[in-house]
Amino acid sequence: MALVFASPGFAQQAQPSGPDGSETAPDDEAARTADGTIVVTADRLPGQLDVPQAPLVELDAEDIAGFGVGSIQELVAQLEPASGSARGRGGGRPVFLINGIRVSSFREFFRYPPEALEKVEVLPEEVAQRFGFPPDRRVINFILKDDFSSREVELEYEQPDRGGYTRTEQEFGYLAIAAGGRLNLNFEANDTSLLTEAERDIVQTPGSLPTVAGDPDPAAARSLVADSRGFEGSINWASAFQESGGSLSLTGQLERQKSRSLSGLDSVTLTGPGGASEFRTFNGDDPLERRSVTDAASIEMAYSQPLGDWQFTVTAGGNVSDTRLEIDRRADTAVLQAAALNGSLALTAPIPGQPDPGFDIAITETAGATGKATLRGTPFLLPAGEASLTVDAGYDWSYIDSDDTRSAVGSNLSRAIVEGGVNLGIPLTSKRENFLGAVGDFDLNLQAGIDHLSDFGTLRDFSIGLNWEPFDDFQLGVTYVDNEAAPSLGFLGNPVTTTFNVPVFDFATGRTELVTVTDGGNPNLLAESQRDWKFSANWKLPVDGDVRLNVDYVRNRSSDVSQGFPALTDAIEAAFPGRATRDAAGRLVALDTRPVTFEETRAERISFGLNMRGQIGKRPERPEGGPPGAARGASPSTGGPEARGGGGGGAFDPARMQALRDRFCATPEGKTPDLTGVPEPILARLRGEDGQIDPERLKQLRARFCTEEGQQQADDRFARMRAALCGETPDLDALPPQMAARLRREDGTIDPERLERVKQRVCNREGGDGAVGDGAGGAGAGGAGEGSGQGGQQARGGGRGGGGFNPFTGRGNRDPRPRYFLSLNHTVELENTILIAQGVPLLDQLRGDATSTFGLPRHSTRLEGGLFFGGIGTRISARYTGKAFVEGSGLPGSSDLFIDDLATVDLRVFANIGELAGEEEGFLKGLRISLRADNIFDGRRVVRDQNGDTPLRFQPFLIDPTGRYLGVDIRKLF
Repeated sequence: MALVFASPGFAQQAQPSGPDGSETAPDDEAARTADGTIVVTADRLPGQLDVPQAPLVELDAEDIAGFGVGSIQELVAQLEPASGSARGRGGGRPVFLINGIRVSSFREFFRYPPEALEKVEVLPEEVAQRFGFPPDRRVINFILKDDFSSREVELEYEQPDRGGYTRTEQEFGYLAIAAGGRLNLNFEANDTSLLTEAERDIVQTPGSLPTVAGDPDPAAARSLVADSRGFEGSINWASAFQESGGSLSLTGQLERQKSRSLSGLDSVTLTGPGGASEFRTFNGDDPLERRSVTDAASIEMAYSQPLGDWQFTVTAGGNVSDTRLEIDRRADTAVLQAAALNGSLALTAPIPGQPDPGFDIAITETAGATGKATLRGTPFLLPAGEASLTVDAGYDWSYIDSDDTRSAVGSNLSRAIVEGGVNLGIPLTSKRENFLGAVGDFDLNLQAGIDHLSDFGTLRDFSIGLNWEPFDDFQLGVTYVDNEAAPSLGFLGNPVTTTFNVPVFDFATGRTELVTVTDGGNPNLLAESQRDWKFSANWKLPVDGDVRLNVDYVRNRSSDVSQGFPALTDAIEAAFPGRATRDAAGRLVALDTRPVTFEETRAERISFGLNMRGQIGKRPERPEGGPPGAARGASPSTGGPEARGGGGGGAFDPARMQALRDRFCATPEGKTPDLTGVPEPILARLRGEDGQIDPERLKQLRARFCTEEGQQQADDRFARMRAALCGETPDLDALPPQMAARLRREDGTIDPERLERVKQRVCNREGGDGAVGDGAGGAGAGGAGEGSGQGGQQARGGGRGGGGFNPFTGRGNRDPRPRYFLSLNHTVELENTILIAQGVPLLDQLRGDATSTFGLPRHSTRLEGGLFFGGIGTRISARYTGKAFVEGSGLPGSSDLFIDDLATVDLRVFANIGELAGEEEGFLKGLRISLRADNIFDGRRVVRDQNGDTPLRFQPFLIDPTGRYLGVDIRKLF
């Protein structure tokens, strides 16, 4: 038996065709010819994940282009409906991988243009455990093109349709990917102007209204949107070491952000001479300001190295930041009182003889260092397949130092965490391995870990999960998680700051008051215990296109839960005495909103996700005179059998195959060689009945694979095959019988299209190891060496290549049909209760005992959808938040709050100018103009009390000062 590793395009020549003429997969993943030669095709792109859990979303390069985004960061935002964790924990970004390898951080690649991507996979939370993370974040795997280069300039201008403020952004970037290495440079600048309450006609809260003629308008002294600007620069370098298979990446980033906001007038209520009247007086017309500057820097690295059957990855990084916050002081009340009594205080002038009160300063310095190492591999073989093992160890150090001129005591906290964990995946049954396959595929996942915190001691976590695939494309899963978690260092040690004139709705009185709010850290918080169940189903529906439905039911149970201070309802005020300060008349004047700890929380929810993508209409036929393979050589839309040979499917890597051959043949006879990377169909034929590698079969393979004679025989067979196909008149009788049979229709006649596709691949191939053009898979036409399995720019749609045959224009092979995508997620809250402390009534958030000002809605929905056709694309983003209500105290003057539901729709329309103009070179190539309209129906949350009135705190423009938001984006990719 001879073994020939061929590109996917060549392997597919032996596949039979379905009734519609499309190619179908053979019974297994390798096509065996009559003389014993096995032609292997890879079903996965290098870097795709091989895990029991099915993806929730898969996107190929054409799908990604249909999003019309300018960076991977924007793409991640559009994937939020599918990538947000259903477990209700975490709350951070998903776990990110590049080519199946863990990266140092999102900053390593978030500025990459989406054109650099070959494929994107979104996978469920359980996959995160295989990379050393807890199962509270989903996983996004980005597969990069092997050869890509771009320079990018992007300019944005945005503003609300009613004006008031503007936002501009300029971005410049460079990216080069070649030979496994990457270099990325980026610079971004942004500027947002100030928006005040006066520009939105906000009705002022009683107590802030001017009562003396000539007083300044307090609405002009309060900001809704801060005046801010920022600069950010980053560099990322990565290199692959071809001989060892390792890779190294380094990332550095510098950032500065400045902002200025207004906190109202410097004012005090005074009694006039004789005590006959009250009036307000002001220290000039300068509002109180809050000015902040934040400087931050970070550096990170990631190193990955294969070690036999194992993959070793280590990441490390460090970061520092410095924030300086200046808060204007109020004038001294006693001085104002004295000046008013003697009549020497002018209402709009500084206090005579008194210096400017100045400002207080709050400085926060943070630093951090982290390192994490993981070792992933397959430690042993079971009858149902290979077990997977991940061992991880890490160290995390964080530091926060805060000082405030209003306090004699600063805050200085640090935390060191030493962590370790292990994850074991065990296949129990397998259809593929024919071990108890009648019951489907069962996979067990076990995980355990410990974290030793310098300030909280040792915390532990463990989980157990079971995944069942009773039949193809349908999976069920269950996971139990028991975890302990410490509050963040910021929750514990953020500086204590004070903000004046904050409008707060007082549930006890039903009034909106201007309150002095204190915020910061609380060092008395406790460690949290989490116990969660998750049940999930994932079904790839048997319909046209790629349509996946997933359902998740989650039950959370937690104790000693730390969170920000909730809305000041009657129950909250009673449970946390001293946090609210009232005057003699019972009016709220101050509020301490530092974090608190709840005794216990319970939550249950069910989430439905629908993710679909595809193309509209029938696949076009090859036009008269078009090149061979164009009829059905268009880029696949759904990753079906045809996609396996093209950009959406597998790829042949000559260097990898040569390294595999060298390693295999270097092993002395009598010893089992390292079979890492050998395709599974070959491994299956090397195994005996007991599932272990059969020494005799291994010996036969070595004789044909590792000797010049065996290789020569394989080359001779390919030469005969090429000679039989590539002459003026193909000699099909000279082909292996099985291969010739697959070129025939059911009636025994030759199918000309199949023959042309096979000739396109075989006849353009220069020798046994050369690249083969992919006439059927749809990624690229097949010149010699152009459709290389490593992802040459023709074969994989690289940044400088692009295209393929277009049946309508006669150029390229891109399928001209409209492409669509839709991602819809709907969540229903079934239960959400809070026990603040023993002896305090249980709060039911779904029945009005809310801890949020806007209550907890039972229903919420997120949708992302788009259509791309002929260089023009449109994308719709929609959000729906259901109704909610918050119960008042029941005291005289108090009121319930009723929060209406809200639906907002955002629209993007973009045009690729070069594609529309048919320009493949010159300035128009890579030029895209995008128009955005956020909240196109100008929807706003409406809050009413039991009388049907809107409290001042909930004026629509206070909740959302922006409303409908318009913008234009001009992007040029060189």
